[in-house]
Amino acid sequence: MHAITIPEPGGPEALVWDEVPDPVPGEGEVLVEVAASAVNRADILQRQGFYNPPPGASPYPGLECSGRIAATGPGVSGWSVGDEVCALLAGGGYAEQVAVPAGQLLPLPKGVDLKQAAALPEVVATVWSNVFMIAHLRPGETLLVHGGSSGIGTMAIQLAKTAGAKVAVTAGTREKLERCAELGADILVNYREQDFVAEIKEATDGAGADVILDNMGAKYLDRNVKALAVNGRLAIIGMQGGIKAELNIGALLGKRAAISATSLRARPLGEKAAIVASVREHVWPLLDAGHVRPIVDRELPMSDAAAAHRVVEESGHIGKVLLVTS
Repeated sequence: MHAITIPEPGGPEALVWDEVPDPVPGEGEVLVEVAASAVNRADILQRQGFYNPPPGASPYPGLECSGRIAATGPGVSGWSVGDEVCALLAGGGYAEQVAVPAGQLLPLPKGVDLKQAAALPEVVATVWSNVFMIAHLRPGETLLVHGGSSGIGTMAIQLAKTAGAKVAVTAGTREKLERCAELGADILVNYREQDFVAEIKEATDGAGADVILDNMGAKYLDRNVKALAVNGRLAIIGMQGGIKAELNIGALLGKRAAISATSLRARPLGEKAAIVASVREHVWPLLDAGHVRPIVDRELPMSDAAAAHRVVEESGHIGKVLLVTS
């Protein structure tokens, strides 16, 4: 088969479409013929040499995919050759085939195109596990999403609105904020021109955000704590703004607030399977009913993954950028 390889870390040009050995499904795995994958920030970090795959994972980038089951390994039940699926991966999505633990498979949602389904697994699992399973967002609460126009952000807006929450977002352009509003965002903050702490406080009569979903890390830590409501929960899922910051524990104690920080890729298979099972139970009915949908900015050939990485690094996109096989 062909896959995107990274012979040496570097810029987008480091991504090489090359012939590689076919994967073989092991115990409890299925082989998926890939229709599409999607670009995530983790893929960019891997390309740059900063985020190696966990032990035993595919060396190729790609943390999610969609396609059809081509073969099943020993011990797999409930799935058959020909089933249309999407999947959460530890790597290997930028390829024509990938071996996937059966616990990380999801059926194709009703009304969702097979290729566009590749935009779902990573963002849905991330948002559901952090905002709902850990931070326990409740109806009537306020969720603040940094990077509201990203793949994560566009999904977080939709899921939070279906849960009866008020949603605030930050984004860097008017166009991005308008798209967030179309998806249901109530409070729009241009982080280039406005202070999100002041804007959230004003919009919530001084209370603050009950839950914050943060992709920035160190750069926003102090202001995120200031923006939290009493009993607020800060869920950190990224480090785009650095890895080290000073934390005012007194401010955190004064608000009886909590901070969690998680990633999906390196979690044990059992934890991933539990998240995927919860997503299938709670989120898939919303997709089947059309209440939630994948937001796709564009589709590009997988062999031209370099162009897709450039699009994501320039941050002009809204939603997900897909890589599709021929």
